[in-house]
Formats: sequence, C-alpha cells, structure tokens
Amino acid sequence: MQDVFPTNQELNEMLGAEKYKVWAAVCNLIESLYEMEILRKNTNWNNWKYEHKYRRGGKTLCTLYSNEKGFMIQIVFGKEERAKFENEQHIYSDEVQSIYNNSTTYHDGKWMSFEPTSSLLEDIQRLLYIKRKPNKK
Repeated sequence: MQDVFPTNQELNEMLGAEKYKVWAAVCNLIESLYEMEILRKNTNWNNWKYEHKYRRGGKTLCTLYSNEKGFMIQIVFGKEERAKFENEQHIYSDEVQSIYNNSTTYHDGKWMSFEPTSSLLEDIQRLLYIKRKPNKK
C-alpha cells in the first residue's frame, strides 16, 4: 500500500487551525534554516498516523508525528548533544527543561518528544542548533 501524506489543507482540517499554525511555523523554521531531505510516510507507531522526517546525510534532525488529536516533535540527542544541552540548560524555558529531564534515555540517546506550541519555537530552534548548525545561507 502506497503512503498517502495529507495536503496542507487536509492537515489544517485534521489538526485544527491553531495546531496547524504551530505545525506550519515549526516546518517553516526548519526549512528556512536547513537544506534537508523531507521524508513523509504513513505510520502507526505509538498511535500516530503520519510521519514527517527531516534528514540529511543519513542523520535525522527531527521528526514530526501527527494524527487527528494533534502532533508532536521528536528530537533525539546523542551523548555529545546531551552534554551541550546540559551545559546551557538554564537558558531554556522551564517547560523544555522539564521535557528534557523527564525524557527517556536509550542506548542511542535521549528521546525528547513533545507537542510544540508557538511559545516554544525559540527553544525548538536552539535544540535544533545543538543537533546541527544551519546550512542554508
């Protein structure tokens, strides 16, 4: 079965106007800073319906998951990235610090998954900078 990723209009209808506005802001933020391959596919991982992944050179920057109830962003920090975050943790909002501190650490890194809000966009940008420096001029 071929993957069918929703159009922007369908995403807007599925997520609702407020959540779609944040989805679009997160995507615009990433796409304005990074030249990335975007992989879109259907998924049933953890009850999500769609996966929207930003990758380059075989490495994932972040992944957005969505369904009828909303969406989340997933950012995985390896050992060095965790050290960078922990050194500057104080500059992040209490919410992002809590998300980080309560995220599960696996053998391949700390998996942060959370529902973005417009108030977290600046923190999301900083988190992505830790993963990879912007490569768009």
